[in-house]
Amino acid sequence: MPSFDTVCEPDLVEVKNAVENTAKEIATRFDFKGTSAGIELKDKEITLLGDAEFQLTQIADILRAKLAKRDVDVRFLDMGEVQKVGGDKVKQVAKVRSGIESELAKKIQRLVKDSKLKVQAAIQGESVRVTGAKRDDLQAVMALLRKEVADVPLSFNNFRD
Repeated sequence: MPSFDTVCEPDLVEVKNAVENTAKEIATRFDFKGTSAGIELKDKEITLLGDAEFQLTQIADILRAKLAKRDVDVRFLDMGEVQKVGGDKVKQVAKVRSGIESELAKKIQRLVKDSKLKVQAAIQGESVRVTGAKRDDLQAVMALLRKEVADVPLSFNNFRD
């Protein structure tokens, strides 16, 4: 029975490379000289540090450009609130999305069920497996999910015939 998995997985190696390239650019840019501007990656959290919110937006823009250059969808970033850190410094934590949350998985399952195609969707941990009798139906489901779930970068893997 043909099937595929719907997942939300970034290429963490490319994310790490983009963060390192952003740190290099921050170190060499003239407007960041003598400031506390910086960026670091721990597990799946990117921490942006700066003297003002304006600096954080500049660092975030550099990071987005580096991610786009490395073919990593910027929708994987979930930017947090700007927080004050001792003195006049600020920081912002950006989480790298990985896996499909249960609410989104239920939404995907409901979309597939309401599509009236002869396919079934089953939630399996942090992915959603879609199975059907015809390959064309599965491709129609892929197109539907790309159109309806635009705020999350979904990818489809493990396609079996």
